[in-house]
Amino acid sequence: MRILVASHTYIVDLNCEKLKTLSQLEPDIEVTVVVPRRWRPGGVQNKIIESKPRQSGSFRVVPISNFSENNQGLLTFGTDIISLLREFKPQIIQVEQGAKALGYAQLIFLNQLLGLKAKNLFFTWWNLPYQVKFPLSVLHEYNLKNTHGLVAGNQDAVDVLQQHGYHGSSIVMPQLGVDETLFRPQLQPELRSKLGIEPDEFVVGFVGRFVEEKGILTLGKALAGLKEFPWKWLLLGRGELQSVLMEKAVEWGIKDRMIVVESVAHDEVPRYINVMNTLVLPSETTYKFKTLTAAGWKEQFGHVLIEAMAAKVPVIGSDSGEIPHVIGDGGLIFPEGDIVALRSCLEQMMTQPDLADKLAELGYQRGMTRYTNKALAQELLGFYKTIA
Repeated sequence: MRILVASHTYIVDLNCEKLKTLSQLEPDIEVTVVVPRRWRPGGVQNKIIESKPRQSGSFRVVPISNFSENNQGLLTFGTDIISLLREFKPQIIQVEQGAKALGYAQLIFLNQLLGLKAKNLFFTWWNLPYQVKFPLSVLHEYNLKNTHGLVAGNQDAVDVLQQHGYHGSSIVMPQLGVDETLFRPQLQPELRSKLGIEPDEFVVGFVGRFVEEKGILTLGKALAGLKEFPWKWLLLGRGELQSVLMEKAVEWGIKDRMIVVESVAHDEVPRYINVMNTLVLPSETTYKFKTLTAAGWKEQFGHVLIEAMAAKVPVIGSDSGEIPHVIGDGGLIFPEGDIVALRSCLEQMMTQPDLADKLAELGYQRGMTRYTNKALAQELLGFYKTIA
């Protein structure tokens, strides 16, 4: 089976592990990943990335000239994509830029023009209702009409697209798996000591952006009601809410219990997660954000959850978006924004070590069964075979 995947996501080599694993599952599988030759991720890495070709066995990454260097919906490829398609002759074409992406329409058209007869698939995270108006509606309808399979990062994304008339094959799985060789149980007594954490202190962890929709203020309020217990709050990240958070922490009387680490190299994140006694993802759905076609945001997956689960760190999550489906029976779930309910979850973790250990083991088993790169690669191959 010859599989072509196109996305800016795979300019980062670490993000390719699932697809590399896919290429190794069976002898006749070849995976070619198309990435933009030049891309500007934005955010903290506000610079142009020049993609390099890479190959490992039957897996390869091929940079292709591109139009638009920082908008995934507008990303399209130069004429060199044509020669690649003619040479590779894919049987599966998967574009991971969303349902309204120009790049997906381009690959669908070239598939037809060149007579490749490949199956067209796309990946999407988008999990809120949206509207499409002319002329975008024409592109959207064309893409969905010519889609043979949908790979969705969450169940809500499937439901939303079904509301837009898509009733073809679909599968729900994250775009990226967890690397169990990096994220694994590993005691970190030296790091705990370096961070000023006493042996008897329970460490509540948060990893992510310091923004309102991540529920960080709700978590702070919940912890403020548990001062009778010995705990520290370890936060990895930064964001626009940081100054407000610090002011509130003084007001709540918990500032001396906070440990904020703004920047951590990716390969160091597993060490910090292993310092935690529980990791909390208290995301909250909001309708403040607007795009051309939709309004709002809710948690699309919560990758940090599966990283913690792989490290046997018990997790707590709100019921925003995909979080409950990711956690399943491998952690505690509370209604988003509910301070009292979150406080109860935290107190259970702090006072019931047997429960915490049980959840850690359940989460670990769930992570290893469902969310490793190998597990996702096998699931994806099985889906391809049903539509090929």
